[in-house]
Amino acid sequence: MAQNNPRNRKASAKTWTVDATRRPAGVLPEFDAVGERIKRQIAEWALAECAPGRLAPWLPVAYGFGIVLYFTAGHEPAWWAALGATIAATAIAVLARHRAVAFPVALGFAAMAAGFATATLQTLRLAHPVLQYPVASATITGFVELREERERSDRIVVRVQHIEARRLSEAPKRVRVAVRRGTAPPVGSFITFKAHLSPPLQPLAPGAYDFARDMYFQGIGASGYVLGKITAAAAPAAGGFWLHYAAVIDSIREAIDKSMRAELPGDRGAIASALITGKRDAITAPVNDAMYVSSLAHVLSISGYHMAVVAGIVFFFIRAGLALVPSLASRHPIKKWAAAGALVAVAFYLLLSGAEVATQRSFIMIAIVLIGVLADRAVLTFRTLTIAALGVLLLSPQAVVHPSFQMSFAATLALIAGYQHGLPLPIDKDSPLSARLALWGGREAIGLVLASLVAGLATTPYAAFHFHRLAPYGVLANLLAMPVVSVWVMPMGMLGVLAMPFGFDAICWRAMGLGIDWMITVVLWVAHLPGAVGRIAAFGTGPLLLGTAGLLLICLLRTPLRASGAVVAAAACLWAAMTPRPDVLVAADGRTAAVRGPDGRLSILFNERDAFTVKEWLAADADSRDPKDASLQTGVTCDAIGCVGHLPDGRPVSFARSLEALAEDCTSAAVVVSQREAKAPCAALIIDRKVWRARGALALRLIDGRLEETAARPVGLDRPWAHGPPTEPIVLGPTRSVPPDATPPKDALEADDQ
Repeated sequence: MAQNNPRNRKASAKTWTVDATRRPAGVLPEFDAVGERIKRQIAEWALAECAPGRLAPWLPVAYGFGIVLYFTAGHEPAWWAALGATIAATAIAVLARHRAVAFPVALGFAAMAAGFATATLQTLRLAHPVLQYPVASATITGFVELREERERSDRIVVRVQHIEARRLSEAPKRVRVAVRRGTAPPVGSFITFKAHLSPPLQPLAPGAYDFARDMYFQGIGASGYVLGKITAAAAPAAGGFWLHYAAVIDSIREAIDKSMRAELPGDRGAIASALITGKRDAITAPVNDAMYVSSLAHVLSISGYHMAVVAGIVFFFIRAGLALVPSLASRHPIKKWAAAGALVAVAFYLLLSGAEVATQRSFIMIAIVLIGVLADRAVLTFRTLTIAALGVLLLSPQAVVHPSFQMSFAATLALIAGYQHGLPLPIDKDSPLSARLALWGGREAIGLVLASLVAGLATTPYAAFHFHRLAPYGVLANLLAMPVVSVWVMPMGMLGVLAMPFGFDAICWRAMGLGIDWMITVVLWVAHLPGAVGRIAAFGTGPLLLGTAGLLLICLLRTPLRASGAVVAAAACLWAAMTPRPDVLVAADGRTAAVRGPDGRLSILFNERDAFTVKEWLAADADSRDPKDASLQTGVTCDAIGCVGHLPDGRPVSFARSLEALAEDCTSAAVVVSQREAKAPCAALIIDRKVWRARGALALRLIDGRLEETAARPVGLDRPWAHGPPTEPIVLGPTRSVPPDATPPKDALEADDQ
């Protein structure tokens, strides 16, 4: 009756999208039951992921994403709008606090708005002038705030008291200048000097790292080099508390550094100083590159590993020493005393090392652990990382776009997740001592291998994005070098610091040098293994963000839903591999250009003393050639007035060095790059002084016979660290053309007189 009702049959036909009569009886109901079970299981997993405390680690993720959104804005957001959005989102979250689904969603949006507002207010707080045009000679007086020793020169940051120069559009408050090696004055000095100043370095290619943004948040408005002699002068006023503090810390670092270098010359002393004082710029290029290739560069940047070693050693020796006195051990909380001593030691280490982002994160995490010991409270690792991330982003929101922050937190997050999901290798206490020792050594070796694999995989997307290379033998290098660094090098370094006031530090430095010799031997050997350098072409921020999402899903989810992170990560890898490469590159100063020839490799059209830009372009193209390689001129013909290369489709690309070349190439080339400004129409796509000054570095891609342009500074972009003269959008392809008789005369072209 009910089954014979035509309406029921019609409803059934609408419910099932296939004809049930064509399948065996019972298949569809069973399939439906399986689908329902899957849905219920996924719902149970999702509910478990939203259990109390599970969503806390996602708060800094949302907060950081809000900061990322700030950096993608086309122009500077209004502070009142960002603050108003934060207040509104917070109010909505408070109103939705009793709703199971709406509250975490609203809280996430509130965290995003708070991150956006924090970055906006930070930029407003740090607002300062930025030099727009080069200044050939400027007379500067000011205080030395920072001194850095480098392989070939030194570098100082000067707080400008007075600056005088011709045609100075903006007077920067702080400048960073290079000086001859060994001539940098001490921190706190008041000096007078002449310098050539340039605007902060813009991205070397569209999507490349923004050095100008980094310098802006350091308060530096110009960079350059000193002309002539630096003269000490009498300060008109006191430099202030922070300058005095910086001078004291620098004097301590300098004393330790000199003591080390006296016993450990060359790279041995430079690495020892990097481990203890954080001064790592004096390491020679071959060893420094080998450290990166072998994935041991993290040893040079004081971070969680160094902080943990220092805290652990101090904690162990204080507690062990107090335990030798029975009256103290039985009547007093020596464990808390040891934790307090370790906290003081890592705080001093933080100040001594310069307090970089990775060091700040490590200090916050270790301080939470030690304070937990003092308060007799257990510390949850994910919550510790959450507090550390929020603390760093609140103090320095700009750190979220820095590779140090990204790699440091990615590695720590992956290691915490790995230890929570992994199983330790058990040791049978009833087995013979020799077997237990062998098993202990095997367990430690396996743990080190797994830790290197986990941390290496977690930091791979960021190393590929920022440095365009991978480290295939990273696990091998870490397995061979890190035990020596942990057990020998770092303890000897700490002992040397303690023995230095008494004059017995030399033997400690020499002992430290033995372990560093082993580390250098390992990195050089690994760096020369076949295939040691894994190169990868540059890709955009989209794949990086998607890969970050995959990493977060894998690490923060605790149910089988975390497998979805692997799918997201695989999609990010595919997206990165499909990124098209540019066919023409033009530097931000118009002095260097490159074209991709028919062989698929870049050729340099013209390079005016800019090996750094060429090196970065080759690295971003996954090209192993050296900037001085003769093959970079393949397919390029040059004469006294310019150079010409060819696109993959055979069309010429010209770099015009003179008025004659610019006038001639306008009628024959598809693209003309010039350091001068064209006043008359040109049949070619011309990238002249007006264009690259306003748009920064440019990349052209050949798509379906047309050239599509990407600029480091797109039209309309106006940020405090990236703004230039206004310009109209570049019109590309055959739509931009003129009659053959419209070649501009020579007097219509303006020479570059600046």
